[in-house]
Amino acid sequence: MLVDEVRITVKAGDGGNGCLAFRREKYVPRGGPSGGDGGNGGDIRMVATIHRNTLLHFRFNPEYTAQRGRHGEGSNCKGHEGESITVQVPVGTTVYDEESGEKLYDFTHDKEEWLAAKGGRGGKGNARFTSSTHQAPTEHEAGFPGEFKKLQLKLRLLADVGLVGYPNAGKSTLISRISAARPKIADYPFTTLEPNLGVVQLPDHRSFVVADIPGIIEGAHEGRGLGIQFLRHVERTQVLVHLVDMSATGRDPVHDFETLMTELQSYSPELAEKPMLVLASKMDAAQDPEKVRAVREAAEAGGHPFFELSSVTGQGIDLLKFALAGLVLPSME
Repeated sequence: MLVDEVRITVKAGDGGNGCLAFRREKYVPRGGPSGGDGGNGGDIRMVATIHRNTLLHFRFNPEYTAQRGRHGEGSNCKGHEGESITVQVPVGTTVYDEESGEKLYDFTHDKEEWLAAKGGRGGKGNARFTSSTHQAPTEHEAGFPGEFKKLQLKLRLLADVGLVGYPNAGKSTLISRISAARPKIADYPFTTLEPNLGVVQLPDHRSFVVADIPGIIEGAHEGRGLGIQFLRHVERTQVLVHLVDMSATGRDPVHDFETLMTELQSYSPELAEKPMLVLASKMDAAQDPEKVRAVREAAEAGGHPFFELSSVTGQGIDLLKFALAGLVLPSME
């Protein structure tokens, strides 16, 4: 189950209080102040990992609290520092302040680390206030509070290529042909309920990542269907591949193409301006050459390279892989 947006709270540990104490030993009548400082509170850090691809674990544990520092003790003993907490998030997670909406951090690499909440400083013991004119201080500090934040986490999967198109356009079948991914494939709408990632391996051992985005329908940018909740996952992609189903009867493929382009533009103008390849999919079942020609003309009018493809027969598969490699791999290098 893909969960790509959650709200959590993080509370760093408070600092321990400084100690008020005086040295009391036999034969030391004027031992002086000996109160130690309090320990610092524990921090909360977030670390990106490639071993998670969902924020689901935050649904069951949305609150994180680090340990507070121990209080200072006599004999100038400083209190123990509070234990810090490390929270793992998937690569591609963006952290926002829930109240202000400010973007705080964006995790784009494995093992990337960010300090989410800093622990409070421990208070000073009375020994720290000693001076030549103030030799028996009774002053001591309370520990400072640790940071408390309400955070909103949003996940956008990292992929080089994003497959978009109407439901049943052949996206899942295509990703199963060009990579080792094995998504669920069936002939009913919304078979794909969460994005699938696949790694495309080339003969020269280079590779790139492709994401299969669940079907987008008309009105997706307003909340219709499943597409809108996954559109953010193609925002990081370098190239989009737009599949147009040529086997559907009773549908106008040019209208489908133009509708999806409108949805991308309505969601994000920057998304619609990404480099795009247009695929006439399911060519093995295409019945009307005029529809294919019309889609080709619509694609070329928008400046998008056009390919004819059949995932069943393998038509155009290799050509597509090398065309994508030419767009993605130079920028990766």
